[in-house]
Amino acid sequence: MVDLTLAHLSAHPALFAAMEAVVFVAFYVRATIGFGSGLISVALLSLSFPVKQVVPVVLLLDFFGSLGLGAYDFHEMQWRELSWLVPGSLIGLAIGALVLAHTNAQDLTRFLGIFILAYVVYAVAARPERMPRISRPWALPLGVFGGVIGSLYGGGGPPLVAYLQMRHLDKRAFRATFQGIALADNIVRAGLYVGLGLLTLALSVTFVVLAPAAALGLYLGNHLHMRINQKTFLRATLVLLTAVGVKYLV
Repeated sequence: MVDLTLAHLSAHPALFAAMEAVVFVAFYVRATIGFGSGLISVALLSLSFPVKQVVPVVLLLDFFGSLGLGAYDFHEMQWRELSWLVPGSLIGLAIGALVLAHTNAQDLTRFLGIFILAYVVYAVAARPERMPRISRPWALPLGVFGGVIGSLYGGGGPPLVAYLQMRHLDKRAFRATFQGIALADNIVRAGLYVGLGLLTLALSVTFVVLAPAAALGLYLGNHLHMRINQKTFLRATLVLLTAVGVKYLV
């Protein structure tokens, strides 16, 4: 695998161009349906780069995306949902960061793939717009699960998506609330990664170089988000979850 630093990437221009394309697509999807940038980026970039380098770089890109979309959608955030999601997520982040630092996280991907696909099957069978409405306390365990996945794979999307979908938020509130929990996660994960030696200055430079591709993806994806209807939005989230679940399982 190629080292994920600017010095090594400059010697592999084709690989660097592919990285830019992955980041653009990931953040185009993030702006369109509210999540997925971390899962897409880590899933694809870890094919060529060490996962322990990919995850910190994607963390910085996700922080950039969460800050931008969160500011844009600030008035749509559902603060009562966040009051339950954030505490559980912070616990999960600490657990996941320790696992990432001391084990091979790539060995745990099959469990994540099974969870994602099981939820998709359930959602399709029940129809996402007709799924039962779960109570708010479910945010705590699903937040913990999302935090663990966020530390290990760069995005705790699946459990949080499952919770927010089953709270029946409209697409704008869904996207806004997801950015709120993602922003809190990103801040805590950054501190954990620095403390554990996972986030370095060299990887921060790589983030700066990739940020323009993420910004362009966010800008164009936001235009699509404003055009699609709620039903299309729900279907798109399930399509993305299926693709990510299959990748992790295989």
